[in-house]
Amino acid sequence: MDYTIIGCGDIGKRVAGELLGQGHRVQATAHKADGVAQLAETGVVPVVANFDYREDLPVLAVHCHRVFYFMPPQGGGTSDARMANFCRMLSSDNCPQRIVYVSTSGVYGDCGAELVTEETPVNPQTSRAKRRVSAENQLRDKAGELGFDLIILRVTGIYGPGRLPLAQLHKGHQVLRPEDSPVTNRIHSLDLVRICLVAMERGEAGDIFNVCDGQHSSMSEYFTAVADLYNLPRPQQLSWDEAQQIMNPLTLSFLQESRRMTNRKMLGKLGIELLYPTLEEGLTVCRLLDEEQAAAITVTSE
Repeated sequence: MDYTIIGCGDIGKRVAGELLGQGHRVQATAHKADGVAQLAETGVVPVVANFDYREDLPVLAVHCHRVFYFMPPQGGGTSDARMANFCRMLSSDNCPQRIVYVSTSGVYGDCGAELVTEETPVNPQTSRAKRRVSAENQLRDKAGELGFDLIILRVTGIYGPGRLPLAQLHKGHQVLRPEDSPVTNRIHSLDLVRICLVAMERGEAGDIFNVCDGQHSSMSEYFTAVADLYNLPRPQQLSWDEAQQIMNPLTLSFLQESRRMTNRKMLGKLGIELLYPTLEEGLTVCRLLDEEQAAAITVTSE
């Protein structure tokens, strides 16, 4: 089976590794030429592809491929120009078999205390969320035109090995008081890789899945849990009024929306069992992997 990965970052590389291990052929895009060698070393066929400019689009053959689209939209605006450029290269002669698009739970906007299901209407309230809705709609229109299967994953905050806010904690990152902090969900990166692969196999055309661990918590609880696990000082807690005076607008925008996500459809229809259904379990394995990596580096240096 032929696979294409658009936007091969951390999750994309892990997905590629699983596919290569199963004996599949995988091509993946690199935003710049300096990313080609790293991809090629893993056995992936690299393609330099800058989707920011129409005139720079590569010849990317995806006919009958299964495509994972991980690339985030460009910064700025309310429409995803990168997705527009990707869709322009698709045609009846260059039509994928199916696409799994990794979107974001941000498309739902602020949902207060309501439980967010896949039937909850999208209500994007930030420019970045509007770009994601734009990307979903563009792909949905193209799937209707060409007839390929489209599965959309609306993913919550990703954490995992190499993705913890340790640098922010070392710099004295501040958080809201628990009573002011909105509720959100997370998903462990290693679980997300498994979900992407299973969604490609078992998802049906038009499926949308909320991707999260099912545990409701706040950003403040998350930062505090990471600090405790790594024996770092707990972050200073601010009231909402104090945060508005100190925090930058981008950080504040992440703290103005509350979403209590349910993952019932994901668990039921995809038949997947999460490795890390709670933040405690997910963070513990991150610490163990960090310690194993540090030990390996020490042995190598000796």
